[in-house]
Amino acid sequence: MSRFAEQCGIHDAARQSHLERTAKLIQASGVELVRFAWCDLHGMLRGKTLVASAAVKAMMDGVGMVSTLLLKDSADRTAYKVFETDGTLDLPGFQFAGNLMLLADPGSYQPLPWTHKTGWVQCQTWHADGQPVTLDTRRVLQTALARLNDAGYRMTCGLEVEFHIYKIKGHTADKQLDPSQSDWPGPAPDVDLIHPGYSLLSEQWSDMADEPLRIVQHTAQALGLPLLSLEIELGPSQVEAVFEATDALKAADNMVLFRSAVCQALRRAGYHATFMCRPPFPHIMSSGWHLHQSLTDIETGANAFMRAAPLQGSSNTDAQHTLSSMGEHYLAGLLAHAHSMTAFCTPTINGYARFQPNALAPHAAVWGRDNRGAMLRVIGGANDKATRIENRMGEPAANPYLYLASQIYAGLDGIERQLTAPPATTAPYATDDARLPGSLGQALDALNHDEAFAKAFGEDVINHYTRIRQQEITRHEAAADKNEWQRREYFGRI
Repeated sequence: MSRFAEQCGIHDAARQSHLERTAKLIQASGVELVRFAWCDLHGMLRGKTLVASAAVKAMMDGVGMVSTLLLKDSADRTAYKVFETDGTLDLPGFQFAGNLMLLADPGSYQPLPWTHKTGWVQCQTWHADGQPVTLDTRRVLQTALARLNDAGYRMTCGLEVEFHIYKIKGHTADKQLDPSQSDWPGPAPDVDLIHPGYSLLSEQWSDMADEPLRIVQHTAQALGLPLLSLEIELGPSQVEAVFEATDALKAADNMVLFRSAVCQALRRAGYHATFMCRPPFPHIMSSGWHLHQSLTDIETGANAFMRAAPLQGSSNTDAQHTLSSMGEHYLAGLLAHAHSMTAFCTPTINGYARFQPNALAPHAAVWGRDNRGAMLRVIGGANDKATRIENRMGEPAANPYLYLASQIYAGLDGIERQLTAPPATTAPYATDDARLPGSLGQALDALNHDEAFAKAFGEDVINHYTRIRQQEITRHEAAADKNEWQRREYFGRI
């Protein structure tokens, strides 16, 4: 009888080699526990922890997981009535909260640096009959990358991630752990700053924040994440991590692991890291996630956005002064789908307060040449192998797989329809014509009217995403104290 990994059609000689290597590593290192981790709709890691003696077998046979974990909103409330007859008619395999299976990639195994004798493996979800779960967001990106590959391209991404780190007040008496205050969701921690802010890249503030930043550094490097720099951002207690460019799937995997790992490692030392866009304090700066992206021609290995020389007769405001003709089409596709992709790039209610004029955050769906006020910043020039497009729309809480998939599908649509880009903006905050959505609800409405995205992602993915995010909006609208709602929903959990 075949094992579950074989039934799913993914177990080959390479996977067997990784499995044997991982089994030896677990045994030789004295690891006692192995975490089987999976990324949910909200970009958060969940999973089960197995004792070491069961871990290798589970990498072949899978681990059961309640299917409602794919149906949760941002407060862990199930958005579907799974125990009613028609509650999951549009989601076969999810009725009655039955099991899905987690199947690990044995090649992803690594020890966790902040805890004792514990390993970690990355998983994806499968139905019990061995069919892939199409709603798994990592699989959504894999599908998008396969279509990009069919078009003759690979994607490379670099990450610039802003976030906040705070010192927890009374760490040993944290009110999050006070049973008398337990709720759904519970209270956020009380915190102090690690630096006072409003002194961008300050060496003094960097020294003041040295302890938590060292924890971030050591954690990221121990996990093999390609960290390049840690920086003091403008806002109080705000920092930024910059990563070397990698292939797109690896970049998304790195983002998921980085967020989860630094939150856990910092928490053990009495710090609270949050990837919430705007933490709930009077004087704060929004955090963004700037995504640098380029395509590589599979046949030639060249940067497909780079051109040898500016288009004859072009000026700095013409896309083909900097980008290849294909690069212009890709850029135009991102602009054409900017409003609908916002739902994936900025998926929380909180994130929309970031879209303000003159705030180094986008205000409208425009592009600019090396312009940090534009939504899309085109960087590079003729013969520059690092020519790329930076999307400045995203918030650090975004699900990386959906964020990147939205870029691919928008860009591919631009390439297929050979769209042309308007002139670059020289005044990114001066127009209201292409204003980005002002709320998550507006972004979801744009997403639901985007026929190209419905075809690319599949209506099941769009409907599922919209339903869960809409429940979040409905609960927020019903909240008596909306600031406290965001403290509990986002600040304490993201």
